[in-house]
Amino acid sequence: MHIQFNTDNRITGDQSLAAQAEDIITSRLDRFSSRLTRVEVHLADVNGPKGGSDDIVCTLEARPEGGKPVTVKGNAGQVESAIRDASDKMQALLDTHFGKMRTH
Repeated sequence: MHIQFNTDNRITGDQSLAAQAEDIITSRLDRFSSRLTRVEVHLADVNGPKGGSDDIVCTLEARPEGGKPVTVKGNAGQVESAIRDASDKMQALLDTHFGKMRTH
């Protein structure tokens, strides 16, 4: 599973942030790693300098082998919290996605 990290121009996407995001995502999605070719992480600050309680958006797009991509979004006031929120949602989505594939 390859993790691709992207940020908008309002979030500084340095190596430490990328490593932190990769650690969080890997810990949540590790059991699916053999079934996923890539996970794309997109971080954006929707309110810019105005701030807000949940203005950081983390979009995760997972690409299952031989299937269509699945996407979730997590919102929070801090980057790490937004990544954790999106990772938890992706974990639940992939549980459902691969569970349905097993029953068909």
